[in-house]
Amino acid sequence: MGIEPLLLAALLAAPGPKAPATLSATGLYRKGSGLAVDPANLPYAPQYPLWSDGAGKDRWAFLPPGRTIDVHDPDAWAFPVGTKFWKEFSFGGRRVETRLLWHSSARGWTFAAYQWRPDQSDADLVAEAGADSAAEVAPGIPHRIPGRRDCLACHGDGPAPVLGFSALQLSTDRDPGALHAEPLRPGMATLATLLAQGRLAPARREWLERPPRVPAFSARTRTALGYLSANCGNCHQPGRPIPGVRLILRQPAGLTDAAPGLASTVGQPTHSHLPGLQGPTLAIAPGHPEASLILHRMSTRTGITRMPPTGSALVDTEAVELLRAWIREDLPAPPGPGD
Repeated sequence: MGIEPLLLAALLAAPGPKAPATLSATGLYRKGSGLAVDPANLPYAPQYPLWSDGAGKDRWAFLPPGRTIDVHDPDAWAFPVGTKFWKEFSFGGRRVETRLLWHSSARGWTFAAYQWRPDQSDADLVAEAGADSAAEVAPGIPHRIPGRRDCLACHGDGPAPVLGFSALQLSTDRDPGALHAEPLRPGMATLATLLAQGRLAPARREWLERPPRVPAFSARTRTALGYLSANCGNCHQPGRPIPGVRLILRQPAGLTDAAPGLASTVGQPTHSHLPGLQGPTLAIAPGHPEASLILHRMSTRTGITRMPPTGSALVDTEAVELLRAWIREDLPAPPGPGD
């Protein structure tokens, strides 16, 4: 689901600094060093990455010196003006695009995407509408660089515009089974390093003693719910209700003993109906992956039934297989009459 038309129009029309014409002018690289990343920009890796057709990704964050992130709301961090985030996408070992999310003024954020030149010397700002056919993610299937409207559809309608730099994503209690996760490298930002550097206010010491994690009764359940939180929870969350859809898939950092991704899906009826099924279609039918609407929608990239509705052209087959096994083996079907 996209954001409301009036809100979208207001965000598109909001005044503010424009993004530089080239990536090299955004502050990602140290001046005079070519493509060497400025050490002031912190690399980071969310423990549950968003599926992007198998792209290789690198990410960096810039926090203005002496400023802190307001974490009074553990699930909606408020970043100081001047904060920047970059996310670089590579296919086949070649940089294809880099996205910029910049808290450019007190009025809001600047969203931009840059397409890398064939010689890999720099990347140029794409048009407001984005760019098609930037690379092939599979034979005959192009990767599309999003336009500003696409960015706002995901980043402009939740409690916070930044999605992958959060308490759960930066937790030091990382899920060893998380799909497509990059390993933590020396120097990467985590909750522990941000707290040690005094970058979070208030300093939530409980995040050191009990780092945020997805509560679960099995390792595979933790991984499945973490994947759904990162890939589906931006839309399916309390702060962004979808009319007629009661799914809550985003895992809050402050709720460490409950998993809304279980309560709102397992055994819960939906308004949709899968062909050939008798009775109501469940979001997740325990023991029956073939009757689970969420798995059905994850398994297609055609029509209006696909989920997520944007951001990828290929089905994440590894995630589909994980959820199929989880539903079949970790969520046993309730006993039938006479069992």
